[in-house]
This record gives sequence, C-alpha cells and structure tokens, in this order.
Amino acid sequence: MPTYTNPVLDADWPDPDVIRVGAEYYLVASSFNRVPGLPVLTSRDLVHWRFAGHALTALPPADHYALPRHGSGVWAPSIRHHDGRFVIVYPDPDHGVYVTWATRAAGPWSTPHLLLPGRGIIDPCPLWDDDGRAYLVHGWARSRSGVANRLTVVEVDPGLERIIAEPRTVVDGDEIPGCRTLEGPKLYTRDGWYWIFAPAGGVATGWQYAFRSRDVYGPYEHRVVLEQGGTDVNGPHQGAWVDTADSRHWFVHFQDRGAFGRVVHLQPMTWAADGWPRIGEEIATAPGSGRPVASAEFSPAPAPDGPGLGHSELDHSDLDCSDGFDTPVPRPVWHWQANPHSSWLHSTGDGALRLRVLPEDRGDLRRLGQVLGQRLPGRASTWTTTVRLDGGPPGARAGVVVLGREYAWAGLIRTPAGADVVCRRSDGVGVGVGVGVGVEESRAAALVADGVTAEACVELRVESDDAGAVTFSWRAPGATEWTLLDEPYQATGGHWIGAEIGLFGVAPIGAPAGTDDVAAFGPVTVTGPETHRSR
Repeated sequence: MPTYTNPVLDADWPDPDVIRVGAEYYLVASSFNRVPGLPVLTSRDLVHWRFAGHALTALPPADHYALPRHGSGVWAPSIRHHDGRFVIVYPDPDHGVYVTWATRAAGPWSTPHLLLPGRGIIDPCPLWDDDGRAYLVHGWARSRSGVANRLTVVEVDPGLERIIAEPRTVVDGDEIPGCRTLEGPKLYTRDGWYWIFAPAGGVATGWQYAFRSRDVYGPYEHRVVLEQGGTDVNGPHQGAWVDTADSRHWFVHFQDRGAFGRVVHLQPMTWAADGWPRIGEEIATAPGSGRPVASAEFSPAPAPDGPGLGHSELDHSDLDCSDGFDTPVPRPVWHWQANPHSSWLHSTGDGALRLRVLPEDRGDLRRLGQVLGQRLPGRASTWTTTVRLDGGPPGARAGVVVLGREYAWAGLIRTPAGADVVCRRSDGVGVGVGVGVGVEESRAAALVADGVTAEACVELRVESDDAGAVTFSWRAPGATEWTLLDEPYQATGGHWIGAEIGLFGVAPIGAPAGTDDVAAFGPVTVTGPETHRSR
C-alpha cells in the first residue's frame, strides 16, 4: 500500500468535517468572513483532495457582511448526507445556526435557513436516529453568550426546519477535571451507543474527547482519545470520524500552525476491545489515548465508477494556487473579504484579472472587502505576477498583500507624475470583531525607477519560507534582475484564520471615481512544494 505524510492538507482548512457517500469523501471547513464561503472538497482516498465548490455565494445577513467582519461569519460546520441530499449545518456566532441543502456537492445549494437563532450557539452537528427522529448537538461561545465548556442536544424536525423540544445540556465540561473550552461536537451512533466526539483545551493546545451513552440525552461517560503525546503536532483535535468502504476507520483533525492557520491531519482509528475508539498511535503512559502519527498506509483511490455525485466534471478545480486568469471568474481557491459587489471585478478570461479602483480606501487594507485572497501555503512558496495601474487619482494603489492581523504589501501608488513602486506595512494591529480599528501604514520603502512612472506596470514577487517570513521583490517589465523591497516581514495569522495572499486595487475615499480605473494583474504563478497531495 502507498504511504501518505501528514498534514494531508497543508494550508488553512479550519474545523474540518468529513463524510463518505459511496466511494466519495466530502470535506467542509470553516470560512469565517471569506466569500464565497463554506468550501466543499472531495476525495476518493482521504489524502488527495480537490474542490467540489462552495456552499455560500454570500453570507447572510447580506448587509451585515457587506464589510469585512473578521472572526465572524462561518464557524465550525458539519456536513451530512440524508434522504438523497447533502446538508450542511453551520453556525454564525452572532446570528445563530443555519442549514443549507443540495442534491450534489457541487451545488447549487439552497438559500441558508436560520434553524436556531441566537448569539453564541456554535459548532452544530445533526443526527438522524434509526427511529426517524432528528437531533442537533452544539457548543457555546462565551464571547457571545456568556456560556462555554458545555454541550447541548436539542430535538429538531427531520427536515431541519424548526426546533421541536427544549434543549438539554448533556455534557458539562466544568464537571470534568481539567476540561476547558469544550466545543466542536460531532454526533454519531454505533452498536447501540450514541457517540459525541468533541475537542477541548483550545485551538493551539487542545485534545480530543470521545463521549458515549445509551441515550442521546445522556448521561455520557468520557475518555481522552487523542493528544499531543510528545509529538510535534500541537493541539491535535476537532474533526471527524469517517469509515471506508473496506471497513477501515479514520479520524480527520486539525493542527494550529500560527501564520499558516489550521492544517489537516489524517489519523488511523481502531476500536479497542472495551468498545472505545483508539486514534493514532497508542500512548503507553496513557492507556486508551492516542497520539498523532506522521505517516501511515492508505488505500489508493479506486477507478471512477461513473459521474457519481459531481466529481468527474470538477477535475479542473483542484487546490493549486496558480491562476492563469483564463476564465471570466477566478478559480475557486480565491475569495473576497466580504460579500462581493458586482462592481469589484471586471475580467474577461483573457489572461488578466482586472479589479476596479474604487474610492473606498480608508488607509487600512483589513477594512477593504475587495481584497481577492487565498490561503498562504504551509510550506515555502514563491508567488509572481504583474500589476498595472490604469488610471486612478493620486493616492490610488494596487498590489499584492500578505494579510493577517497585521499585513505588508508591495505594488504601485499613483502620483501626480506617474507612479511609485512601494512596500508598506501596517503599523498597529486590527483588534476585535468587525472591520478593524487603529491600523495605519508605515512607509517601509519607496522607489522610483526608469519607465515605471510612464508605464505604471511592474512585476512583483512574494517569497514565503517554511516559517512564514515573507520578502517582496519587484522588477520593471523586460528586466532580468529582481530588486528586494525592505527587510523580511513575518506573516501573522488573521482572526481565527491563517495569513492570506491577496490582490487589490483601491483609491482614497472621496476621490473621483473613474469608470476605466482598474488594477490589472497578470497570471499568478506559484512554485513550491505541493500543498494538498501525499508526499
């Protein structure tokens, strides 16, 4: 059998949930404020993944998410397949629990329905029981509700349209010695037991519990089934138990890697003689618990057996970061920072991406919805593109940004004489949930080169190493040598997400808006280790 190496998704795919339908596996992840949201990936072996699509083309409520709401939006979702349909249940910590349906993973997905209104209700997961009844388990966010470290079960109608019984607390983490930040539950049944797999301990330092009971409402007994255990995989927890067609069992979970976000690991899982799951490699000093493995054997994907549920026509939409901009719509690896407006993008698929230079710049790129970004890969990578600033008033700017709680960018700024090549960094940290406050930019470098003022076009290169240290370089079109801009910048993660690389063009707020003012980007080419295949 071939061997895979963890992480199997070496980029920011937070809070993964996975199911199997026939020969296909489907994964969803948190997307927070990014749009399109709720990415859906598909695989035939749990190791090699590609896009099926996104379940959200916009975040509800639409007006609320017209601006970037960092740390809000889609938190930990669950995906299930029931009665011939895919269903995703996801929480918005400021609004409640939503449900969306589709007959194919590629969509189209239904308009999200607000099943359970309320602040701080997070991480929901549905279960359809053998008797036809349906339940929802969820956790709580103290930041919104004042409640945390407990799990709640509530009965819902089988169509997931309404609540039909009073919610009950089934696990109180405060009653478990050492338990804190209990969240992210997934509800299953097996051999007459109800199982809740739930993480605790926090994003970067947590562990994984399994709870079991003969009754959905408890009482539940518990066991730690996965922890760091002396490995270099910090906080191995929060994910999904999934089985294969050949009766093997696996657990998919994340590891927090700071600037790179939460990467995805795959662990073999077995069932011990006492009926409890054993995840990863057994820890001799902690019987019953497991620790992550760095690699394991896996079954290669079988040959396709027909069109299936939307896999065969999606082979072009894999997870590679490069984009030739040869279609009118950017590839699905890209996302906006807020609900997009039709005026942001003007692209025809001719090899250039054109962003309208609108007068919406308040001096802080974290407050700009029209940054078109994607995940920073978890290993060293080099990104190259060209940027041309067509028109725009003095102060208009366009370039490439490495965006997190702090950011750095390089590109062009329009001047009365033409354009300058610049590299700048945020000076201060955007804080709190919302559009960010208190961020200004410091001038780290400013250059003017022959030909740049006339053409307002340069090539840009962004290099990130294995630790997330980033350097920016530029050169004039046709030149052979790159010029370094400023000292290395250490990328930082965003609010619950990893760092992103984004493209943008914008003019100062209040400046006259020109209908032909655009920032035009050439193909984005990314080189470096593969970030989504076994190695």
